[in-house]
Amino acid sequence: MKLLASLILTGAALAVSPASFAAQGAPAPAKADLAKGEAKYAAVCAACHGADGNSAIPANPKLAQQHPQYLAKQLQEFKSGQRGNAVMKQFASDLSEEDMKNISAWLASKQAKAGFAKDKELVALGERIYRGGIAERQIAACAGCHSPNGAGIPAQYPRLSGQHADYTASQLSSFRDGTRKNSLPMSQVAARLNDREIKAVADFIAGLR
Repeated sequence: MKLLASLILTGAALAVSPASFAAQGAPAPAKADLAKGEAKYAAVCAACHGADGNSAIPANPKLAQQHPQYLAKQLQEFKSGQRGNAVMKQFASDLSEEDMKNISAWLASKQAKAGFAKDKELVALGERIYRGGIAERQIAACAGCHSPNGAGIPAQYPRLSGQHADYTASQLSSFRDGTRKNSLPMSQVAARLNDREIKAVADFIAGLR
């Protein structure tokens, strides 16, 4: 039965493979238009997130060099309400799927500016949590998903390196209190962190590179 199921699934996969679509003349997915992405970003996003995606406002995230799949997903979820934020919902609601794809691709092409940690007393604690977690409380190491240097994993986990500490801390707190609900793994991790630990991790991430 397992072999039969495997053969059926393999056959189904072959039936819808890119090659079969190409043979039938189906169009390939359109590539992102960086020029359109830049223009739309300048009109809609730059005032809050910086002309090149490097926000100068600690409460607003840096978006430069972020994985495009992650950015597009967040915009879609702001628009649908799955990720709650009244301001972002208003902006995202005016964007088409093509706009989101183009903006995300343009931002991914921009270089993120390095940040820095501010609290010497907490940064060591933040590094321990980021790199090793807290085993006795079953808190996983951040590096496991977001990589040791904070680069993240494309299409799965966002880049964190150099992100404003204020923004990171606010998002961890939102995951913890249930205000932000669009990532179950992050909600589970944040639920086990106290205020001091959140502040420490956020400060360490700000200087990570």
